[in-house]
Amino acid sequence: MAAPAGVGHDETAPLLGASPPTPPLDSLPSSSSSHCSNRGSDDASHTQESGHWTISHSARRLYVSHALSTWNSRVFEFGSVLYLASIFPGTLLPLSVYAMARGIAAIALSSWVGQYIDREDRLKTARLSIVSQRLVVAASCAVFLVLGRAHHLSHGLRIGLLALLIILACIEKLSAIMNLVSVERDWVVVVSQSDTNALRAMNSRMRRIDLVCKLLGPFFIGIMDGVSTETAIVVNLVMNCTSVVIEYFTIARVYYQVPELQHPKTTPLLAAYSEDDSHQSRRSLVRSLTLAVKKICQDLRLYTKHPVFVPSFAGALLYCTVLSFSGVMVTYLLSVGYTSTQIATARTVSVAFEVLATWIGPWVMKKIGPIRSGLWFASWQLGCLAVGVSIFWWCTDNVFVSTLGLVGGSILSRVGLWGFDLSVQIIIQEVSITLSNSSL
Repeated sequence: MAAPAGVGHDETAPLLGASPPTPPLDSLPSSSSSHCSNRGSDDASHTQESGHWTISHSARRLYVSHALSTWNSRVFEFGSVLYLASIFPGTLLPLSVYAMARGIAAIALSSWVGQYIDREDRLKTARLSIVSQRLVVAASCAVFLVLGRAHHLSHGLRIGLLALLIILACIEKLSAIMNLVSVERDWVVVVSQSDTNALRAMNSRMRRIDLVCKLLGPFFIGIMDGVSTETAIVVNLVMNCTSVVIEYFTIARVYYQVPELQHPKTTPLLAAYSEDDSHQSRRSLVRSLTLAVKKICQDLRLYTKHPVFVPSFAGALLYCTVLSFSGVMVTYLLSVGYTSTQIATARTVSVAFEVLATWIGPWVMKKIGPIRSGLWFASWQLGCLAVGVSIFWWCTDNVFVSTLGLVGGSILSRVGLWGFDLSVQIIIQEVSITLSNSSL
């Protein structure tokens, strides 16, 4: 193929929206000339030009789709905490169960999500993740409105609606994982043609979009919640419903502009799995469960023996903390007297530091490499959290000082967390481009 969508070491500019000059004909791969006459050379030149256009515009559309998806996800993630805190005041139990169920669903079913991504067509997977996420969020907002308005509901009915919210939250989390793995771990690699410089540029820009949405989304919905919780829910619902159409068709444009995205992803390992799956309906339930467990164990064994197991697992462990602006900390801050607007402002400052890490991370990696930069960023994160927790425990008699220390340490630690995350992502992508998503 004459590289219509390829990105070489000197062709990273199109990913950032630039339009570099068309290369001379003699720079095209020799395989093109072996099949073409003079007219073929003209076609190759035209293909190369259209390749630049395709890459540039595909990258932009991928950013647009990712920005809308991330914006809605971040708004609902923070908004649901505020809604639950308003509906069930004075207790952390509903929110804790809500968050724990989402986490368990992610741990238990994320491998299945990865296997589904490996099996199915890229466009089908991306669209399914978008539509399912938007439908689930819309349904959740409707339930939040019912719980917020109908104060006369019986205790049993309120618990039942909370259970429904938890189920919807689990589906939303799995859909978000599907979108994350499908787009960030697969589409970005294909669009960048696995060029290291282009891959780092796209990774940083995608992560920057994520952090900007995380910066502005919670702040925006926090302001809306300051007006009223019902207003925030309605705004959340309207934004969610209006963006799904744009996301749905934008991601399709990327798919059809980049031919490599339309290539099948099946590997020999996945083909064997698919053959097993085709006969699964004719086996007994016990046999099917046995095969499913065996499949999970094989994925786990493959993961633990992979060269990037240690950095990948270390990156996962760094997220196993309540020392961030997640549901537990937000609810705690609300319980000690902080308003939703104040918390949203503090979270905005936190995300500003995370956005800063998307510039610091690539710069440090360029200087010392991703492995050493990962060690530096991890040390920074742990040091900041240690100082913050120490202040929190030493100043328990002064709520303002203790919470300020905890929040300050958490905010500063985000530079280390996201810098480490970028380092790990580069290591994994450089080593594991040919490995199936289900095991990673």
